[in-house]
Amino acid sequence: MHVKGKWVNLTNTREEDFVTSPGHLGLNGHIKIGAKSSGKITAAEMKFYIDTGAYSDTSPKLAKAIAVECAGPYHIPNIQCDSYSVYTNHPYVTSYRGFGHEEHAFCLERTMDKLAAKLGMDPFELRLLNVAHDGDLKPTQVKVTTSNTGNITECLNRLRNLIKWDEGSRIVEGNNIIRAKGISCLIKTSDTPQNAGAAAILTFNSDGSVNLNCGAVEIGPGMKTTLSQILAEKMRMNINDIFIKMEVDTQSSPLYWKTVASMTTHMVGFAVINAAEDALNQLLQLASIALRCPVSDLEYENKMIYVKHDPSFFITFKDLVQGYKYPDGNSIHGPVIGRGSYVMNHLTILDKETGKGKAGLSWTVGAQAVEIEYDTRQHTYRLLKAATVIDAGKVINPKTARGVITGGMCMGLGLGTCEDFIYDENAITENTSFRTYKMIRYGENPKYLVDFVETPQIDTPYGSRGIGEHGIIGIPAALANAVSLAAQIDVTTLPVTPEYIWREKTKNDSV
Repeated sequence: MHVKGKWVNLTNTREEDFVTSPGHLGLNGHIKIGAKSSGKITAAEMKFYIDTGAYSDTSPKLAKAIAVECAGPYHIPNIQCDSYSVYTNHPYVTSYRGFGHEEHAFCLERTMDKLAAKLGMDPFELRLLNVAHDGDLKPTQVKVTTSNTGNITECLNRLRNLIKWDEGSRIVEGNNIIRAKGISCLIKTSDTPQNAGAAAILTFNSDGSVNLNCGAVEIGPGMKTTLSQILAEKMRMNINDIFIKMEVDTQSSPLYWKTVASMTTHMVGFAVINAAEDALNQLLQLASIALRCPVSDLEYENKMIYVKHDPSFFITFKDLVQGYKYPDGNSIHGPVIGRGSYVMNHLTILDKETGKGKAGLSWTVGAQAVEIEYDTRQHTYRLLKAATVIDAGKVINPKTARGVITGGMCMGLGLGTCEDFIYDENAITENTSFRTYKMIRYGENPKYLVDFVETPQIDTPYGSRGIGEHGIIGIPAALANAVSLAAQIDVTTLPVTPEYIWREKTKNDSV
């Protein structure tokens, strides 16, 4: 604006980048929870304060997202939640993988472990007893169904076997070493605007292959491959005949709301399917003319349209995509172009007083665990395993799905073990370089275990659910639960550093 629309080149030093660019949020949470002696949760009261920094940016939306998921994947019949964004003199915050859910999950899942300890219950059993089932209401009064929420019970049961929970959650190995396991549950919906939309355009090459143009930006999870798979499945053709445009240009690419919220497969996937149906309708109409039969008599596969009762009567895509030519040379219907769009539906604004409303189309649930090896003398720990079982609805690309979940777990371990802004008494950020801002390193990663439950969601492309952010959500909480059990302390903040453990142990010893 200052230079009246001219191009601007901005160059920051590393220190400037740390404190002037938006970062990950800070959260202060307070949870009171009530349960019967059987472990059945009856009520909860929650307050969350988001450190928004000096500018609001997306912080109010983060506060809303946390409030929407305040009960986690559990059924809490009586619940009150207040979620605030608080201006501070810290660097301002913005969207980050998980959109505030990992911080909220840390608060809730630590509370669940504390409740289990108070009741003398197994943390797995407490969670299994309280997960939401078909017919239960979420805090915003949306009814839970198998389709819109999946099967958290099966995720927990699979996780129990995956991490060998029954061998013991706290095992004294000797030589000052204790092996401990912590678990957590996760849930997330998209929380998109009520009119978020997507579009796709298909064009054809002379050999009948397809070009796909859409506005989804590739940020790591292999969305271009997934969309190509969806298109190939719908067109019943080899994926090698799908050519997707990798670059996105807002002047020429069809609109997509944002490449966020783990919704690209759902939103752009539907736009691609609708574009394919538009193109197929045109091709079938042309084929009915060429083959002299009604469209209802036709079927298609492998870039070919044929008569159902006699496949020897057929015509290929390449003879139709540029228009059909009669034997006398007369041609009809120019190049086939498929167009498709999709807009979110049935979403509503939340009521300001009660919170009632539908903020997201569906929920993805899962269960996670972290196993550590704790040194009682040094107050250090080594990451042994990190595990995730998630209800993905339908896994479209198993290899990329595992990669996405694994990457999320690694990020979660970074938040849980070392990533932290340190401020002095004047709120000045003190660790503004990679020398002082610690991140998890290559050799520190544990063994990653990933499994999927498949409970198809009936109103998505081929039953799939969003999984792009979910690998990160419960990992910091599972780590904190493992450290709390191993060191016999009450972890209430992140990251869980050896110094933090030492201070908590010293505090307990002095009491």
